[in-house]
Amino acid sequence: MSISKIIITKMDFLSSDVLLCGLIENDRLTEVHLEQLHRTTVLGNIYVGRVQRVLENINAAFVEISPGFSCYLPLENVKDPICVKRRSSRRISAQDELLVQVQKEAVKSKAATVSTNLSLTGRYVVLTTENKTVGISSRLDRKSREHYKELMEDRGCTDYGVIIRTNAKHAADDEILSEIGELENQLRNMMAHAENRTCFSCLYRTAPGYRTFLKNVYIDSLREIVTDIPPVYEELSAYCKCYKDLEKIPLRLYEDADYPLASLYNLNKQLERAVKKTVYLKSGGFLVIEPTEAMTVIDVNTGKSISGKDPQEHFRKTNLEAAKEIAHQIRLRNLSGIIIIDFIDLTSKADQQELLDFLKKQVRSDSVPVQVHDITRLNLVEVTRKKVEKSLREMLDSAGFAAHCG
Repeated sequence: MSISKIIITKMDFLSSDVLLCGLIENDRLTEVHLEQLHRTTVLGNIYVGRVQRVLENINAAFVEISPGFSCYLPLENVKDPICVKRRSSRRISAQDELLVQVQKEAVKSKAATVSTNLSLTGRYVVLTTENKTVGISSRLDRKSREHYKELMEDRGCTDYGVIIRTNAKHAADDEILSEIGELENQLRNMMAHAENRTCFSCLYRTAPGYRTFLKNVYIDSLREIVTDIPPVYEELSAYCKCYKDLEKIPLRLYEDADYPLASLYNLNKQLERAVKKTVYLKSGGFLVIEPTEAMTVIDVNTGKSISGKDPQEHFRKTNLEAAKEIAHQIRLRNLSGIIIIDFIDLTSKADQQELLDFLKKQVRSDSVPVQVHDITRLNLVEVTRKKVEKSLREMLDSAGFAAHCG
């Protein structure tokens, strides 16, 4: 098992000041969240929005959450929206004011996406307002899943849906139930005050990026949390004391002013490599990673690696090495949506299945759901990964780094 730690630091990257939250595994950057200092995000925030127009032909609506800031609302998942002001008896119509939560930030020409299914995320559970079922993380074993299902049934029906997160396995039942109660109270208070708030009011603001990062990370191999920012250290000290599993993880304030934390872990160089399209493998092979508007394409090449007497065996080993690195790069670069991988062609069905199984194993450690589908007739492997926030490249582009990252 890899030994991991979380690093939270301010750093200068390509002439811009950023706050970096990174997961380091065996001294290698594995996950990263970047925020440009003094720049706020709307992701996860809940607003009193106003419906601009409803487009029946695409089954969607556009909702303003602030003057001139229009967001896309798909209507297929709208079940029971919380309306503050309703203009007609229809489910949603123009000029309605309703509560919406930002699920995806605006990217290039695409508007931000909002949902009427409001959710509050804790460390162990997620509460939802429209999807009122009980969901349990697929990463938990069968025994744990059955236990949590019984726990929710014994608790009785509620006005909200509950999703049991993977981190719940580190918590006692009373901690989980206590967090559910806290989130329920937070939702009830927010909705009780919504009718008295003006349009475009922000009713809920997501926690700082480093808090969200820590909330979502799996702690199975986490050995330390390190920051060189005193206010962040103080805030996280108080936050971690609220959770028995986090309280066991050492939190350290790094105070060596002569050798910055970013330099200690060579973060600038690791970030620069993380946006280059070519990734070299130890064997001499390499990957070419090409993000496009519709999907990300990854090509595996043998490069300077030596095949030996059995080319197919060499291709098999290179593909397995590439699969491990691809899982790492998908997570590091925060790639999402459709990902097509062009591995080196394997003639053996057994070798193809071994490659698929190995890739599935490698992506299990990702905190974001990843699905490895199948090999197409053209020997391409199809992968999909849930979109939760901008890719690393998009984070850099939005912070003004595009000119430096070619």
